[in-house]
Amino acid sequence: MRDREPTKATLAIGDGANDVNMITEAHIGIGISGLEGQQAATAADYSIGQFRFLKNLLLTHGREAYRRNTYLVSYMFYKNILYVWPIWFFGFYSYFSGTPIYDILMYQFYNVIFTGLPIIWFAV
Repeated sequence: MRDREPTKATLAIGDGANDVNMITEAHIGIGISGLEGQQAATAADYSIGQFRFLKNLLLTHGREAYRRNTYLVSYMFYKNILYVWPIWFFGFYSYFSGTPIYDILMYQFYNVIFTGLPIIWFAV
């Protein structure tokens, strides 16, 4: 599958020694420790104790990661719109003379304040 669709990510889930090659070849490997031994769990990127944890792992944590990524992308669009629109409107006001609307330090601090601090706040 990796050779056929190289841009797609693959997920392999296994619980025994016969699944070790599949788990190691996939982009993301999930090993389940169980009756067949620990070989799949030790070879995997992620290890869970029972099959019943698989539903929570895929449907809850996978969806939550997707939601956080979409929130981040939406925030980046919002931040860039707030950054560009005043400059664009000031261009009309100044007849596109090339006069900067902000001091050069303001451009640098804008990215620190509106990119770094919210991500730290969101992470904490």
